Amino acid sequence: MKFVDEAKVRVTAGKGGNGCLSFRREKYIERGGPDGGDGGDGGSVFLKGDGSLNTLIDFRFQPKYRAEHGTQGSSRQCTGAKGDDLFLSVPVGTMIIDEETDEVLGDITKEGEEILVARGGFHGLGNTRFKTSTNRAPRQTSKGQMGEERILRLELKVLADVGLLGLPNAGKSTFIRAVSSAKPKVADYPFTTLIPNLGVVKVEAHRSFAVADIPGLIEGASDGAGLGIQFLKHLTRTHILLHIVDVSPADDSDPLGAFNVIEEELYRFSPTLFERERWLILNKIDLLSESELTDLLKRVDEELDWNGPVFAVSGVSRHGTDSLCQSIMRFLETRAIQLEEDPDFVELQRQTEIEIEREGTDRVTQLRARKRAQQDNDSDERGDDHDVEVVYAE
Repeated sequence: MKFVDEAKVRVTAGKGGNGCLSFRREKYIERGGPDGGDGGDGGSVFLKGDGSLNTLIDFRFQPKYRAEHGTQGSSRQCTGAKGDDLFLSVPVGTMIIDEETDEVLGDITKEGEEILVARGGFHGLGNTRFKTSTNRAPRQTSKGQMGEERILRLELKVLADVGLLGLPNAGKSTFIRAVSSAKPKVADYPFTTLIPNLGVVKVEAHRSFAVADIPGLIEGASDGAGLGIQFLKHLTRTHILLHIVDVSPADDSDPLGAFNVIEEELYRFSPTLFERERWLILNKIDLLSESELTDLLKRVDEELDWNGPVFAVSGVSRHGTDSLCQSIMRFLETRAIQLEEDPDFVELQRQTEIEIEREGTDRVTQLRARKRAQQDNDSDERGDDHDVEVVYAE
């Protein structure tokens, strides 16, 4: 199934049923009075997390949804039936945004979580409701209110503990194949990975973590080059980033230069995400001699402003991958303990997540606005060509 991480849908809640105008008419009962019942409330629209889903593709084929209307009230003070609520299943990790206002309506982060996105209309009142001591035969009713209607933008962000970052052909897919059961496509050309891949790394029994591999970035990605930054949002929910660098690029480029390119693109996307725990992974060391690897590690120490951990691994031979996975597992377990015991740390993480979401959304919005402006300019230029007179030479 094709991976789709964004979709737009129009949801409409049900209309409330109208109130009933009726008077009691029974034999031997004089002046029975009003007995019109209220209408039923309209059905609401909810989004519900479903762990069995991993794509939003269904919403591409059916972009409009409507909940059931409430029915009209009837005589004998009978209330109309309430419209059935509509529950739409979405993958866990889906963010719900109002397309017209850019308001974030909710974020589904666990199985079975429900978020109300369109409230059903309130029911109309029957004439029984308007009976008073001075108005014993009211002919007044009210109509049911219309349900809310919204255009929603659904954005799916994979939930993973660890995110992989790097240039195309840095060996991210090979690495995730080496440490997990995930089998992403691997080939000797750029952009082999076109969609995010998720793998579970089992370190020991009952000790595991999830890894997300996103398509590679290139210089200018934050301005739309290559596949752009549309997939960087999948790294915003990770707890640690692994920056994978190819130590022996096929084009003989400088590995440290590749490192700086990705660091710059990450910073431009979100300065707060740039400050997240990040480890440098020197990959494909099986292609270097011991002296070449020693020289490279010395350059990393001298030329890069890098204070984080550095690991030298090979995804193909799996050299160093076990040690790396053990270190990641220890980091995640220590972090989990800190979340349980330190309320200040919990609040700091929450504020950090909010800031990363804001920065990432702002950057993507800017990029989309720039593309729309460019498309409008191209349309205007093509439109001017219609006024050009073409003369054919004989």
